[in-house]
Formats: sequence, C-alpha cells, structure tokens
Amino acid sequence: MDTGLSGKRVLVTGASGGIGGACARAFAAEGAEVVAHFHQGRKRAEALGAAVVVGADLTREDEVDRLFAEAGPLDICAAVAGVWPSEDQPVWELPLERWRATLDANLTASFLTARSFLRQLDGEGALVLVGSTAGIFGEAGHADYAAAKSAILGGLLLSLKNEVVRKSPRVRVNAVAPGWTESPMTRGHVSEEQVLRISRTMALRKVAQPEDVARQVVVLASPTLSGHVTGQIVTVAGGMEGRVVHDDA
Repeated sequence: MDTGLSGKRVLVTGASGGIGGACARAFAAEGAEVVAHFHQGRKRAEALGAAVVVGADLTREDEVDRLFAEAGPLDICAAVAGVWPSEDQPVWELPLERWRATLDANLTASFLTARSFLRQLDGEGALVLVGSTAGIFGEAGHADYAAAKSAILGGLLLSLKNEVVRKSPRVRVNAVAPGWTESPMTRGHVSEEQVLRISRTMALRKVAQPEDVARQVVVLASPTLSGHVTGQIVTVAGGMEGRVVHDDA
C-alpha cells in the first residue's frame, strides 16, 4: 500500500534510541528522506544511513534552533526523543532536580521540537508526538515521567491539533503511546519474570518491539493512510487496561 511518504523529508528525534531508530528505518523504507537526530548516541544515529545526522540537546532552545537550521525544510516530524529515569522514587522522595530534568527531557523537548517544526512548515505536513502509557495510567515510582507524558498526550496534543490548522488547514498532529517496549532505555526491566507481572492487565502478554511502535508512527504520518486523522492517540501496548498495583495480588 502506498503511504505517500516517498520523497518526503522527515525528522526523527531520538533516532539513536530503540524506537527512534526503528522509526528512521521505517520512514526510509517508505522512500522518505530521513534526518536523524541524536543527543549522545552519534554512532548509533550514523549507522542508520540517514540523509542527514544532527546532534542537539533538545532541552536547549538554541540547540533546537540549530538542529532545524541544519535539517532544512521538513514535511514530517516524529518527536520520539525522551528519557525514562529507571530508578523508582515515590513522590515523597522525588528530588526537585530530577522532576525538572524529566519534564525538560520529555515535555519541554517536545514543545521546542513542535514549535520549531511548525514554524518552518510551509503547507501540508504531519507531526507525531510520542507519549507513553505512563501518561494514561500513571506509573508508581515515576510520577515525573508520567506527568510529562500525560501533558504531551493531553494539553499539548489537543492544543496543537487546533492551532496548526490556522497556519495550514491540512496539517495534522497525532501521538502514539507505547507501553513496555524492548529498547536500550528499558534494558534490564523486561525480563521474562517481569513481563509476566507487568502484562497482567494486557490482552497480549508480551513486550512490544520498537518496530511495533514505528509502524504506527508511519501510519499516523502518512497523508494517505491518515489524511483525515488528527488529535488522536494510538496506544501500542498489547491491550493494556491499567497497572498492576499489588505484586502479591
């Protein structure tokens, strides 16, 4: 099926990560010209064979401006970059420094990416944000991450999809919300025993692969497959209905 992405110029942020790398490969497979962003994983980003590879700290306004200047004119942006702090810390023990850092790495980075993408967009285009099931169901020990992702899937997504049509009536903004996905960010947290526990509210009792998420990003970015879809969240989590609260239940 033709996705209409051939020849489109696509920026994938966080392309050095598991989901970001899978997105870059998936867009390239559709004939898109990919600009791969990285923060620290230069070698992983360069190995993707993207047309352009650019490093930037997405929490810094000046570096985001430089990223988009080097990226050139874009049709599509997949705002994948984000950080999940692996250490469980309940709110009463959560340092303000980590709270601010997590919101910056996820929410602020998504805002700055979306702003710069939409500023340069001329005509039709698509922005795909990446949230998390943590933003839908919460995540004990990770309130900072859950709050950031909830803001992306709620206020930011729904505001953007209404604002962008004032700039161009055919621009679309959607989001994916991955659940547990096997990637460098979750390494050590998805063992067979852990999967049995975390999948107790999931119809499909397995962890997603990065490609599972990337395919949905491509579908939402496609002007032919999702040309009349905006402001929507596709949850890629095997039918998850909530979180396991008590380990001994």
